[in-house]
Amino acid sequence: MKVLIALSGGVDSSMSAKILLDAGFSVIGCYMMLHDKPNYHEKNIANVQKVGDFLGIKTQILNLKEQFKHDVYDLFVSSYAKGITPNPCAHCNRLIKFGALWEFAKKNGCQKIATGHYARIENGLLKAAVDKSKDQSYFLSNIEPAVLSHIIFPLGDKLKKDIKANAAKFPQIAELATQKESSEICFVENSYTEILARHFNTQMRGVVRDSAGRAIGEHDGYMNYTIGKRKGFRVHGAHEPHFVTAINPENNEISVGLKKELEKTSFETLNFNNFTNETSFKCFVKIRYKSEPVPCVVRQNGRGGVFVELLRPASAIASGQLACFYDEQARVLASGFIA
Repeated sequence: MKVLIALSGGVDSSMSAKILLDAGFSVIGCYMMLHDKPNYHEKNIANVQKVGDFLGIKTQILNLKEQFKHDVYDLFVSSYAKGITPNPCAHCNRLIKFGALWEFAKKNGCQKIATGHYARIENGLLKAAVDKSKDQSYFLSNIEPAVLSHIIFPLGDKLKKDIKANAAKFPQIAELATQKESSEICFVENSYTEILARHFNTQMRGVVRDSAGRAIGEHDGYMNYTIGKRKGFRVHGAHEPHFVTAINPENNEISVGLKKELEKTSFETLNFNNFTNETSFKCFVKIRYKSEPVPCVVRQNGRGGVFVELLRPASAIASGQLACFYDEQARVLASGFIA
């Protein structure tokens, strides 16, 4: 069987390629150029070519910059302008890594596509990785359900520490295990606000209001804040920590409140990316990558998304972030972007 492996120039995808070869697959590698961050691609491409030569596999470079800008980067920028906190990796995984790259794989005669993500596929469902500290099933939960049967995750049942230890046995890969891990958002160097400042005036002093709408302080521009943020604004006479509870981009205002005011017991999603045939179910939801799963009840809302009733309150639920729904075996049932 012929498999296309997405190679990033890092240790995870490189070892994934070797694992596939050792398992008897016919493997070709592909490096995706997605953006124009200075000095980013040159080293990665050199690493990919070096690994390809060592493994004896063909490697290709696929320029997806134009599609990435339209589908991921522009959405990232426009979302913050609307007061929404986007999840670019979730969009990229669906539209680019398991969208455009899968189409490229098929054109090259491949029956499967593989990546170095830490996740598993079990009984036709996406599942959390064995290495919980590296699990990426949350970011993958927006991929097209029909593509799932064509994906291989070679690292899903392995531990990162073992992958790095095994990589050390091969000089051509060993140095990749010691290099700095890539940023979660590949085109962001330090802060998302640096990206926004290229397109907008992000420094616009505005009013801070409380939950009753009273003006109680000032801030430095609404794009500098996300739901749950605690610092960077001024509240007159505050004796307790305050957190951002809402963003009003039209008036360049933010609302803040005490930590308890961040808690909610329900929310809705804009879409319903369903991996099962169930339209309503009890499960566990993660509202952010590093949040603890919260028990909930999910019901379709008749508007293309779902209504989520939380069985215990969750804090800092932000529009634009991805809600990922898991069963008791840590398998992904569905996902949806929070309204």
